[in-house]
Amino acid sequence: MGSEVILLDTYISMFGMRLRTALAEKGVKYEYREENLRNKSPFLLQMNPVHKKVPVLVHNGKPICESLIALQYIDEVWHDENPLLPPEPYKRARARFWADFVDQKVFVVGRKTWATKGEEQEAAKKEFIEILKTLERELGDKAYFGGESFGYVDVALIPYYSWFYAYETCGKFKIQPECPKFVAWAIRCMHRESVSKSLADPEKVYDFVQIFRKKYGIE
Repeated sequence: MGSEVILLDTYISMFGMRLRTALAEKGVKYEYREENLRNKSPFLLQMNPVHKKVPVLVHNGKPICESLIALQYIDEVWHDENPLLPPEPYKRARARFWADFVDQKVFVVGRKTWATKGEEQEAAKKEFIEILKTLERELGDKAYFGGESFGYVDVALIPYYSWFYAYETCGKFKIQPECPKFVAWAIRCMHRESVSKSLADPEKVYDFVQIFRKKYGIE
């Protein structure tokens, strides 16, 4: 499909990594524009005047905001290449449920493992492991969350793996011994070129987190 595609993003955003991965899966060429979130570009503010945040997918001049919505848009527009959502309505609904679970739980609690301290951080670490165990149960013995094919939930979830080093280092805990199936799934995903080339370097994510921890006196 002949079209202009621009991605407004920032390197360490797990939400932006979703769209990078999906676009790579689909073989879509696009222009990547790194945004400075402390000095947002006029174009970003024009394309996302409501939330004023990244990522924003701009397709032929029209913006699509919010990463899960943009992820579905990518799958619908470039549907002939590596479909992400299953064709059956019930399975699609289930995939959307788990992707929403990721944003409601993994994102919120994962942040607390590095952005808090003391009892609040200890509670966050325990809750985070329980969330991953819930995801492990949903994964079961399947290769990917949708079955044998890399799909929507995998794309929505795998970017968080690039943040695990920051979570573990700041929280002083280990995920793999508690959730071996989850980590095995993540490593399996990382073998895909679309994933390995789209995710941020974990050490750069950690450096970013450390700047925030120092700024807000969490250290």
